[in-house]
Amino acid sequence: MSSVYPDPDQPEPVDHFDRLPDSVLLLVFNKIGDVKALGRCCVVSRRFHSLVPQVENVVVRVDCVISDDDCSSSSSSSDKSRALVGPFSNLFRLVFGGIVKPLQALGQFLGPKRSVLNETLNSLSSSSLFVAPGVGDDGEMDHGGVSHHSPTQVLRNFNEIRFLRIELPSGELGIDDGVLLKWRADFGSTLDNCVILGAASVINNGISPEFGVGNGDDNGSIPETFYTNGGLKLRVVWTISSLIAASARHYLLQPIIADHKTLDSLVLTDADGQGVLCMNRDQLEELRVKPLSASSASKRTLVPALNMRLWYAPYLELPDGFVLKGATLVAIRPSEQSASKNEVSDASWLSNAFEGPYGTAAKMLVKRRTYCLEMNSF
Repeated sequence: MSSVYPDPDQPEPVDHFDRLPDSVLLLVFNKIGDVKALGRCCVVSRRFHSLVPQVENVVVRVDCVISDDDCSSSSSSSDKSRALVGPFSNLFRLVFGGIVKPLQALGQFLGPKRSVLNETLNSLSSSSLFVAPGVGDDGEMDHGGVSHHSPTQVLRNFNEIRFLRIELPSGELGIDDGVLLKWRADFGSTLDNCVILGAASVINNGISPEFGVGNGDDNGSIPETFYTNGGLKLRVVWTISSLIAASARHYLLQPIIADHKTLDSLVLTDADGQGVLCMNRDQLEELRVKPLSASSASKRTLVPALNMRLWYAPYLELPDGFVLKGATLVAIRPSEQSASKNEVSDASWLSNAFEGPYGTAAKMLVKRRTYCLEMNSF
């Protein structure tokens, strides 16, 4: 029997990938961003394992929602699985439960139709934010034997995060088909500002841009029917629900902000594009220095007393052919902050809150007559 021996004169093959400097690999990892993909990269080699914690741009995409009841039922088996699953060895899943209990005090304002708000908020029960590692090759989660980790635990091996984006599987607010509801909120230790864009319905009438933009023959005033047919009450529900969702998201981010001092930007959004919470470096530092005020009723940040500016159009035609019926824009700032802000800045501030046709709608609405409202802290 003959044996095969390597040719001593044959040079060993060169792995050109190993010749890449760490800085280039980090550029690649930062382009990847996704925490699940980075977890897979981490188990490829020891070199990758040492470089992944230095990634500056991280994206966490949520896969599933589990209520508090589901979390408590699986807590007995979580200790057993915790020792078996490492922070990078499997796919991550973020578990985002409900948020808040209904605001009973609002019932007197809404009168007999307050059940609309109660139905919306009753679907959001108080819970917490968790991350659970996936188990099994098929990517399905075993609710009976999975350990739930907080975002702090999932991200603890990342030491240099500067840009963090967390994406929930859907918006928290249940709305009817065809209804438009979007919000964007900026937070420091409390709410800095919030913009809400809503419409009772969105219609594509196929009008081309060259036909121009029209708002009907109204003079910019809110019609009397807006107050009598429940239009105002519905906008109040949209506003309070959006503020509650935003303040709940902010509350749940505390541990991450405290542990990652290198953060320059943090965004918590959802796959539906319903709501976006943003924090820049100054706002993140403000929260570390000045702890937030929590609501005693639920796990969310206390919303301060607010000044609101509202714009409304019964019929708003956009350049791309879409029509918003009952289009409403609400700009919100804390009362103390509003007194020191120049109202002239509203146009630029609001126009940058949304992208695409929604940004166009905001620019059009802000040119109409302005209505001012106030809201107490809750």
